[in-house]
Amino acid sequence: MSLDDRKLEVLRAIVEDYVETQEPVGSKALVDRHKLGVSPATVRNDMAVLEEEGYIRQPHTSAGRVPTDAGYRLFVDRLTKIKPLSPAERRAIERFMVGAVDLDDVVHRTVRLLAQLTRHVAVVQYPSLSRSAVRHLELVPISTTRLMLVMITDTGRVEQRLVEMPGPLAEGDVWELRRRVNEKLAGQRLADTPPLVQTLVEECDAGRRATMTCLASVLLETLVERSEERLALAGTANLTRGGVLDFQGTLRPVLEALEEEVILLKLIGDLEPRTTRVLIGDENQIDNLRSASVVSSGYGPGTTIVGGLGVLGPTRMDYPGTIATVRAVARYVGDLLAQN
Repeated sequence: MSLDDRKLEVLRAIVEDYVETQEPVGSKALVDRHKLGVSPATVRNDMAVLEEEGYIRQPHTSAGRVPTDAGYRLFVDRLTKIKPLSPAERRAIERFMVGAVDLDDVVHRTVRLLAQLTRHVAVVQYPSLSRSAVRHLELVPISTTRLMLVMITDTGRVEQRLVEMPGPLAEGDVWELRRRVNEKLAGQRLADTPPLVQTLVEECDAGRRATMTCLASVLLETLVERSEERLALAGTANLTRGGVLDFQGTLRPVLEALEEEVILLKLIGDLEPRTTRVLIGDENQIDNLRSASVVSSGYGPGTTIVGGLGVLGPTRMDYPGTIATVRAVARYVGDLLAQN
């Protein structure tokens, strides 16, 4: 059955009170704390319907009610407004992020900021190489037969590789190699570069082909074969504040899940631009996280998504505030990347 506005208002009040007090909520407390405009008896009837529909439950006899995963889901789906960030919170984000010197600094500031603002576990994915483009390739002579290849992407990631050359190189040879690879690859998406690297070898004159072949193999390794993604994690100690325990009352399964990067990438990856995803309790496909909720968002310059970020906490979380914070931080990081 569909719920009328009053029952939805009762559910909203139960969720908000339970998140704030961490205690089961009774009908009298709802009437006292919220202007519902009806008697405690009417509220009890509404609560009976909500319980029958599976949106709230009674943890033990003669107790008040607490929301179920389905109740939280309905609450989140019916959010008419996301709690706006206060001017102080916005200033805190700007102050914390200003002065970041490089991509590593941006990521580590972001993950610490999310953990502090939400008081949950925060996860930030480094910009994915597969979604990045080449900004510049630098070749730095280490010796006459050894070069350092430095790739800088448009998302600020920096990758370095040593290149062993088949013979000594003059300074002019290094300059020519640098010119050719940048002319061919700068501005190209990493996913589109393999045939271009092959063309570099094919277009090379016989005298430089052995040198370009050595460089091409390292280029391919740098541009394509680095498939692993990097993550930053912060705020694990926030789990001790309670609420993310399995049925045996232990944090171990959650902590074990947080050690698996593949799991974390599933939680915060593959998001559409400007969207926020909320996974509540059993909606998490990972068994060890069925007692948790995850709020995540993609980030990147403009409408391009280059990575994901989010927080993990108890199902009893402040969803409007958490969603607003995750969105705001994702937007701010995207703007930072666009400026670079």
